[in-house]
Amino acid sequence: MSKIIGRKSEINILEMARQNNKSELIAVYGRRRVGKTFLIREYFKKELVFEIAGLFHGTINSQLQNFTKELNARNKKANFDTPKNWLAAFTQLENYLNKLTSNKKKVIFIDEFPWLASPRSKFLMAFENFWNQYASKRDDLIVVICGSAASYMVKEILNNKGGLHNRITRKIRLLPFDLNETDTFLKSRGIRYSHYDVLQIYMTMGGVPHYLDKLQKGLSVAQNIDQLCFDKDGVLHNEFNQLFTSLFDNSEKHRTIVKTLAKCKKGITRQDLISQSGIPSGGDFSLKLEELIASGFVSEYAYYKNKKQLILYRLSDEYSLFYLKFIQPYKAEGAGTWQRLFKKQTYTSWSGFSFETICLKHIYQIKKALRIDAVYSTSSSWFNKNAQIDLLIDRDDNIINLCEMKFYNSTFTIDKQYYLNLKNKIDEFQKETDTRKNIHLIMLTTFGLKPNEYSAELVQNDLQISCLFE
Repeated sequence: MSKIIGRKSEINILEMARQNNKSELIAVYGRRRVGKTFLIREYFKKELVFEIAGLFHGTINSQLQNFTKELNARNKKANFDTPKNWLAAFTQLENYLNKLTSNKKKVIFIDEFPWLASPRSKFLMAFENFWNQYASKRDDLIVVICGSAASYMVKEILNNKGGLHNRITRKIRLLPFDLNETDTFLKSRGIRYSHYDVLQIYMTMGGVPHYLDKLQKGLSVAQNIDQLCFDKDGVLHNEFNQLFTSLFDNSEKHRTIVKTLAKCKKGITRQDLISQSGIPSGGDFSLKLEELIASGFVSEYAYYKNKKQLILYRLSDEYSLFYLKFIQPYKAEGAGTWQRLFKKQTYTSWSGFSFETICLKHIYQIKKALRIDAVYSTSSSWFNKNAQIDLLIDRDDNIINLCEMKFYNSTFTIDKQYYLNLKNKIDEFQKETDTRKNIHLIMLTTFGLKPNEYSAELVQNDLQISCLFE
């Protein structure tokens, strides 16, 4: 029985590769700790005939030794010597594969590919030759190459201009779990939290399986966060710097961009990001921003009617947001810190913005709850000097949904001040865009709305967090 939680679309891709009567070259990429290695090992556990993982900052010789060690472990009768270069290493692999007599699909898994392909190693050249001159000519191989350095995987593999140009047959960008998968994952470990509590966990660490796996059954949300984030030996206590160092070369500018975005909860334009980060505009800035987007740390949100200069960039990695707001400033205070902090107004305010970010990742679930998942629509943001709308759903059936998202520990009440704020948003949007479509206000709250005259007048759809878990 498979131990894989969720990952339906990814499993479908892998199964199509398994059923195909040609050899396949699959590229898998995604941020550190997201479960790439587990997915491939678990799904192909019966077909895996060779697996190698790059060594972080390993020398060429140490990488070659590791390669040969795996070959010899897989083939007990072989006694390969450490080759002098990667061309010779792949020749050894070809000799090993030639001796396997089964007609079934055979999987070669090369993990942390970017760590193997250092500039002077000539690993990429040798791999290109292995695929083009050997593997692609067979019909029984699935070669999976995997990397956490998403920027490398996109630039050097998916957009390769040399020997691997258009050679990738399938690609998987593995993202963290959504809320439904997170809830299912926790239940598989015997941890049963309410949707409200799962949301609080998600705000802290997102849907990263490695982090979620460290939660302890029997502890409250606050106790678990305390132990993982504020205890000096907690897994997430110092993960932030290690995360960026392992993913990006010269990661200081990446961290600067992330820290700048963390201060701008509603997101900012590219020009404002350049100005506030202090990083000069140009190719280097563009590359760093693209790498952060490819790795899932930053998301870009289209502006209504696709005004490119008004695209908003938002820090969308939950752990980074939580680390910069709470762990970094309070890490010296030790265990018990979070059980004091989470009751304060600072957390209440911050959690509202974090909840909005999570909702923006679950737009499909929102559309499904509105029963418009079959209606063509586009999602965007909109703002002017007087108002901002984080999520607009512009539908082909003559309706625009204006979405308001509120994280609250009980039933939410629209008071007069908030009512006037909502009226202003609707009026400003209608006036500036001159839209003739119907504007329907959606309220997505934790435990629903308390009915009153204001909600009766304005709100067309009252959604609760349960819809995000569908």
